[in-house]
Amino acid sequence: MTSWVLLPILKSFALASDGSALEIFARGVRNTVGFDYHPATKELWFTDNGRDWLGDDKPPDELNRALGKGLHFGFPYCHGGTIPDPEYGTKRICSEFVPPAMTLGPHVAALGMRFYNGTMFPPQYRNQIFIAEHGSWNRTEPIGYRITLVRLTGNQAVKYEVFAEGWLKGNKAWGRPVDVLVMPDGSLLVSDDRAGAIYRIIYKDKVVSGQ
Repeated sequence: MTSWVLLPILKSFALASDGSALEIFARGVRNTVGFDYHPATKELWFTDNGRDWLGDDKPPDELNRALGKGLHFGFPYCHGGTIPDPEYGTKRICSEFVPPAMTLGPHVAALGMRFYNGTMFPPQYRNQIFIAEHGSWNRTEPIGYRITLVRLTGNQAVKYEVFAEGWLKGNKAWGRPVDVLVMPDGSLLVSDDRAGAIYRIIYKDKVVSGQ
C-alpha cells in the first residue's frame, strides 16, 4: 500500500512504506512540522517556522498550501512572502516564489495543524485549520503558547485568530502546545510537552447550572 510521509529535512515524500522511491516534492521550506490535507480538495497544507535573528517582529511563521509538486516557497531567499533575506535576498526576488496562504505571528513556532473534520463543534469550524503554537524562544516579549485558528472561505485562508490561550502568564510559560488531533467524537486533543499533558477540548451548546 502506498504511504505518504512528509520529510521536513528533505522537503520530499516517501512514496513507499519502506521509505524507498523518494522524490523532491517542494523546495524553499525551512522547518515544517505540521501538515494535513484539505478534506475536500485533498491539497497539502503545512506550517513553516520562519528564520531567527531578524528582530522581534519578523519574519512571520507561515501557513502554506501546495497546489502540486515542484513549488518553491522562498527559503532562504525570501521570508513571509515579502521579506528578502539579508544574506541571500539579493540572489533571487520574492515574486519568484509561492507566497504563504497565511502569515502567522513572528516566532510563534507553529507546529502541528489539522483541518477540523468533526461534527461536535459548530458548523463554522468545519474544514477550518487549528494550529498548535509552541511559543517563541528568542523574542523580547514571548508570543505563541496557544492554539490558533485559520479560517477559510472556499479554499482561501482569510483570517487568523486565537482559539485557545492561557499557557503564557506574563512572560512565563507553564505549557507549550505541540500538536492537535481531531477525535472520532469531534473533540480536539492538544498535546503539551512542557506540562506533560494532553488536553481534550469539547463543545457544549448548553451549560447546565452547577456542572
